[in-house]
Amino acid sequence: MIMKKEELLKLPVSTKRQRIATIAKQHIGEPLTLLHHYIDEAWLKVAYHSLRKDSAPGIDRQTWLEYGENLEANVKSLLDRAKSGRYKAPAVRRVEIPKPGSKEKRKLGIPTIEDKVLQKAVLMILDPIYELEFYNFSYGFRTGKSQHQALEYLWQGIMGNKIQWIIDLDIRKFFDTVRHEILQELLGKRVRDGVITRLIGKWLKAGVLQDGSISYSDEGTPQGGIVTP
Repeated sequence: MIMKKEELLKLPVSTKRQRIATIAKQHIGEPLTLLHHYIDEAWLKVAYHSLRKDSAPGIDRQTWLEYGENLEANVKSLLDRAKSGRYKAPAVRRVEIPKPGSKEKRKLGIPTIEDKVLQKAVLMILDPIYELEFYNFSYGFRTGKSQHQALEYLWQGIMGNKIQWIIDLDIRKFFDTVRHEILQELLGKRVRDGVITRLIGKWLKAGVLQDGSISYSDEGTPQGGIVTP
């Protein structure tokens, strides 16, 4: 059944996400092209309210509460800029935090609140699509999955299969060295909506503000961004 855009926009956000999941399941292995129509003002409001109220501010220092003081006008403007292509991804504010068990520091990129709202809105599109791609034993960055569940799965696997060796591996500086063209090529296998892919391209190219200056890179994507994983 093909729904008209007007009918689609009247659906609750949860229903629209279920519809995306259904369509993604019907077209396994195929790219989906009509996705940005699901994003409307109500969708952006849900994205806003899903953020933490104490969410760290970005380079503009605007807080979650401050953005919400004029929420109706803010999401209306954001929606228009995002869909028309006029949205400009602001640079992320970089902070460095100690890395547990290492002398190195982890680089975190903190987007502005508005950018977080839009990233969350896009993530709400991507989640039901890529949820179908995961194995049952994949726990990282999945909605409703936790580290505790991963440990329980590991424990059950060890005890039930007489495992004697466990190898702990980590991809060194993965987020810092992601090649943009490869990431976008992989994305294109499932998502070819121009609005969505254009936004992701802008986030990949957004600069990083640190020590008063903005730098740009042809690789990597900031840890700390909602849509980064």
